[in-house]
Amino acid sequence: MQIDYDFLDSYTFSKKKMIVRNHAVMAPTTLRSSLEDGSVSDNEIKYYQMRSSGPGMVIVEAAHVNPLGKGWEGGLSIADDDKIAGLSRLARTIQSGGAKAILQIFAAGRQTNQKILRGLEPVSASAQPYPHGNHDIPRALTHAEIAQTIDDFALATKRAILAGFDGVEIHGANLYLLQQFFSPESNRRQDIWGGSVEKRMRFGLAVTAKVADTIKKYADRPFLLGYRQSPEESTKPGISLNDSLLFMQKLVKLPIDYLHLSLKDAFQTPFRDTEDKQSIINHYTKVLPADIPLMVAGLVKRPEQVEELLDEGVTFVAMGRALIIEPNWVQKVKINDEKSIHYAISPVDFELLGIPDPLKQWLMTRFKNGFPVTTDIEFDPKEPWKYYKNTPIQPKKPIDPTKLMTLKKGLTTVSILDILI
Repeated sequence: MQIDYDFLDSYTFSKKKMIVRNHAVMAPTTLRSSLEDGSVSDNEIKYYQMRSSGPGMVIVEAAHVNPLGKGWEGGLSIADDDKIAGLSRLARTIQSGGAKAILQIFAAGRQTNQKILRGLEPVSASAQPYPHGNHDIPRALTHAEIAQTIDDFALATKRAILAGFDGVEIHGANLYLLQQFFSPESNRRQDIWGGSVEKRMRFGLAVTAKVADTIKKYADRPFLLGYRQSPEESTKPGISLNDSLLFMQKLVKLPIDYLHLSLKDAFQTPFRDTEDKQSIINHYTKVLPADIPLMVAGLVKRPEQVEELLDEGVTFVAMGRALIIEPNWVQKVKINDEKSIHYAISPVDFELLGIPDPLKQWLMTRFKNGFPVTTDIEFDPKEPWKYYKNTPIQPKKPIDPTKLMTLKKGLTTVSILDILI
């Protein structure tokens, strides 16, 4: 039976008159695979080339806007003009597949360390270390440094324009610098950049306004501006959903083209208020202006989930892990071949799928939750998309006696098989 999915229809950004071919988006995926200086690598080109023929937009992962903004080894940089050539190659690669190329720009803030920064001290809104685990104590940015960081986001935007991208997404989510300024946990300042919720949102709004001005000044073609936000924090004090909705209402007064929510689960309800049974996306769609598209990311894997989100008022659905495992996800849905979609990965298929080794290591360790592997003991082939939270433990393999090595005891070679008998 042929299903006529609405998310396969094209969409036009009314403010910019830009048409994208469908409502599916490749979410920003941290490949950790750039060259030492942050330049684009061949491995990154291959990865994006394999995944750009289906989605309407492809969002390239967090490119740091200045040296202090680097968050991990292999991080992508847009901090210097000499990165433009490589980024231009990446933008063209994505666009050659028919997708719009969006570059996410960010600064890590305290979510880094001196080793990654090659001896430089991490910075943040305040000298407040991340509360979970053992982390460097950051240095609070001065007023002059804050102003320079805002300018750095603008300069990064100009470079993205020159590199040929179709837009930028400001990364204000996932505990990075912009979120650190907004959060009462990480921002303990008592000046124009901190204190009240209005002051804590000032940095993010200032960055957005400066980026918007840069686009107006330098873009000679339709060029999108998106903003990514995490609606809540688990820490106390921390960002509440009400805080985020208030920030959003200020943000949409600026010329942004879409709002991107970063969620653990696209259908989740607020976790700070367990009595609230209304989904987070419904909280947003009730107050978000009709001309601002909402994009949502959060463990979306199946076509019916994408369609359900559109029915709930979402405009774009961003998928990360689904497209890591199945680069042709959109194409298979389009030709009514959903039965062939892969929802889990075999350990021997990483190279076949163009997945760089640093991403593979991250997926199989710290990012393992929600990433099904066919050899996991909890993997169910009848429901290959099924989410399981805990990292499955591999069962011990039986010993193959024909492959056992031998031990030398004195001058006598003794078979381990003989020892086991």
